[in-house]
Amino acid sequence: MDVVSDVIATMRGGRPKFTHSYRDGEWGNRFGPYPGAGFHIVLRGGCWLLPSDGDAIRLSAGDVVFLPHGAMHGMGSDPGVMPALLPPDPVPERADLSGAHSSRTDQAMSGTVLLCGAYRLDRGQVHPFLHALPQVIHIPARPGMNPALRATVDLLGADLADAGPGTDAALPALLDLLLVYVLRAWLREETSRNPTAGWCAALTDPAVAAALNHIHRRTGYPWTVQKLAHHVGMSRTAFARRFTRTVGQAPMAYMTWWRLSTAARMLRDGDDPLATVAQQIGYTSEFAFANAFKRAYGVAPGRYRRAQREPQPTGAG
Repeated sequence: MDVVSDVIATMRGGRPKFTHSYRDGEWGNRFGPYPGAGFHIVLRGGCWLLPSDGDAIRLSAGDVVFLPHGAMHGMGSDPGVMPALLPPDPVPERADLSGAHSSRTDQAMSGTVLLCGAYRLDRGQVHPFLHALPQVIHIPARPGMNPALRATVDLLGADLADAGPGTDAALPALLDLLLVYVLRAWLREETSRNPTAGWCAALTDPAVAAALNHIHRRTGYPWTVQKLAHHVGMSRTAFARRFTRTVGQAPMAYMTWWRLSTAARMLRDGDDPLATVAQQIGYTSEFAFANAFKRAYGVAPGRYRRAQREPQPTGAG
């Protein structure tokens, strides 16, 4: 599994929710803030994205907006409205794929059709890569650019316009693809603008990317800085300096973070005994693992697992 796939698998906390709606005339709604990452797709027509901080952004058919940090924002027909002054989106916060809101999508072609939603994220496990993303990612529908993303948007629009057998299975799969292709598009554009710093550099630098893949593929291996440097063909000092500059953490700090994030995912999604979890992520004893986990997450592993299995309150992202 590659690093970006790991990032997505670690931070996802459940199925996405969405609203599919028609808008016409003067309109505006407020979204967020919420603990997940928001998205908007303009399937037909046009409108304005109204960030809480910054200029309004004109959106056209096929445009995709991704809000990685769940910041409050507005969507509307008029660029001059402040998001805080808009009414909240009327759809129940926990609308999801099985009970999604859809309103008047068969109206005249003059209106705007939107797909608006959010990915549920576990903010306790947010990967540093996500922290590097801007508040708003806007991917315009430019001819010839991001063909996989464009195809996914087209498939979403087609399935929503003419739902058939299997739609409830197709939509979550397409929304998962949408997230992957949005991140790819941002990485491609950001790498062309700023190729030597941050996570874009980390994922394109052969040595750092190789080290990250070693850490991710062999989480339980007793890595040291020297071993990682040897595997990527660099001196220990040069490797540590380059890794820290691009990733934002020293190699061993990142490795520890990744191990504990992997453990949190295993506790949330599986039933392995704590001793097995500890061994698989590289701890020689359950006691050492429990202490490290509690330092990072504030609770013991067993309590964390129980809390993750409890029903989420209404309104949770």
